[in-house]
Amino acid sequence: MRHRKSGFKLNRTASHRKALFRNMVTSLFKYGRIKTTDAKAKEIRRWADHMVTLAKRGDLHARRQALSIVREKGVVYQLFSEAPERFADQAGGYTRVTKLGPRKGDAAPLSMIELTGVPVETGKKKKGGDKKKKATA
Repeated sequence: MRHRKSGFKLNRTASHRKALFRNMVTSLFKYGRIKTTDAKAKEIRRWADHMVTLAKRGDLHARRQALSIVREKGVVYQLFSEAPERFADQAGGYTRVTKLGPRKGDAAPLSMIELTGVPVETGKKKKGGDKKKKATA
């Protein structure tokens, strides 16, 4: 019986699976969205929601717990600075999984996993967007 056994094994060893999900969660927070298989996306959703919950808590212990999973300090800093404002009014459901269809090579079902919430403005402005150059004859 499979009672109280959560998570996907994905035909990998425990260390390989842990490293895979750490890398994918890091990429998700770095880029905002990633494309992967359905089973991996469903499992990444659990890891990512836990990281956002830690970031909303925001204390030193939560930051150290997040650093034990996401090994890039810049990504953790970005997560802890943006998550409390971005997900302030949400009590869960920080990620969205959208099915994309089969992959071309092996017909594996693909999904896009992305962060929900209102994106935080970083203060960067586009260069030269309003002014058009006049052509000289």
